[in-house]
Amino acid sequence: MNRWIEIFIVSLKLGLTSFGGPVAHLGYFYEEYVKRRKWVDEKAYADLVALCQFLPGPASSQVGMGIGLVRGGVIGAVISFIGFTLPSSILLVIFALLATDLNLAEAGFIHGLKLVAVAIVADAVLGMGTKLAVGPKRLFLMLLALAGVLLLAHPLAQVGVLVLAALIGLFWFEDEPASGGKLDIRVPRLFSITALVLFVVLLVATPILANVATGNVQLTSIMYSAGALVFGGGHVVLPFLQQSLVPDFLTGDSFLAGYAAAQAVPGPLFTFSTYLGTVVNGLTGGILATLAIFLPGFLLVIGVLPFWDRVRSNKQVGRMLIGVNAAVVGILLAALYDPIFTSSVKTGADFFVAFGLFCLLRFYKQSPLRIVIIGALVGTIMNSV
Repeated sequence: MNRWIEIFIVSLKLGLTSFGGPVAHLGYFYEEYVKRRKWVDEKAYADLVALCQFLPGPASSQVGMGIGLVRGGVIGAVISFIGFTLPSSILLVIFALLATDLNLAEAGFIHGLKLVAVAIVADAVLGMGTKLAVGPKRLFLMLLALAGVLLLAHPLAQVGVLVLAALIGLFWFEDEPASGGKLDIRVPRLFSITALVLFVVLLVATPILANVATGNVQLTSIMYSAGALVFGGGHVVLPFLQQSLVPDFLTGDSFLAGYAAAQAVPGPLFTFSTYLGTVVNGLTGGILATLAIFLPGFLLVIGVLPFWDRVRSNKQVGRMLIGVNAAVVGILLAALYDPIFTSSVKTGADFFVAFGLFCLLRFYKQSPLRIVIIGALVGTIMNSV
């Protein structure tokens, strides 16, 4: 019980403070779960991030669920999801019901929080790079992934570079130790298999229901299909949802207003579904839409992660993971540049603030929560000058 309470408190804190999008979330998770609390080690965390990059759904949320699964079993995964998702869901319900005319994206504190994301991700990339991308071979794979993601503007580019890095790692790292510490995952095999079967059954059924059903059943079916079929995280799901919901369920202007609000609040971008469901059918629609879009990712984590932990202990797979982990650092570095840096740092003052926050985090050992508060205050002051 105490462990579940701890998981909820930590994930709720992350849900309240993790601004900047999916890759920034991975930076916050790294700071909290790996460096501070040591719930998983560096390599195990990178292995988990790599797995979630291969799975459809919200990758950062799935990483959080996976860590909750390691720490507290299936209930821990559920609690981790609730804690991380609840703050942004509540804010977006309020926005949908009361404040659709507010332009939160232009607020000064939001700009400051974007600069916080630059500092957080830069620290995570540096920390992971010094452990997972050391030496000529690993550095080459990191640069290969960096180039691939930056030059190939396609959501599946990440999957492609990870596959290539895995194949290269299989032949390059024959004499090196492979994975990190074992993940203590206590999920019965029958439970995992049931989760995978349910994922497939719903994957087949929901597109049919989306075309023949009405009301909340149709809305829920659309959201499940979005969560099950989209690779690349929250930004990639936008065209799917827009095509499915506009103009039959809501106007284009309302859709874009909600998307802007979703980027302005902390936590997973997939909670955009909360706003959409609330606009379409009130609070009930918001709750159902949220649960439906996250359900496929949850089922995959519960179904795949226990088998993944056994697979990653295989020597051949371990060598592949060395290459994949180096590539993950390159992918995070690419995302640090675009969209995090390019959308946040516009002036010399912005760069100075972002670098100052990075120094406070890296060298003065300030907590991420304190960095978030400082960044929000500085952004507000900058906007008012």
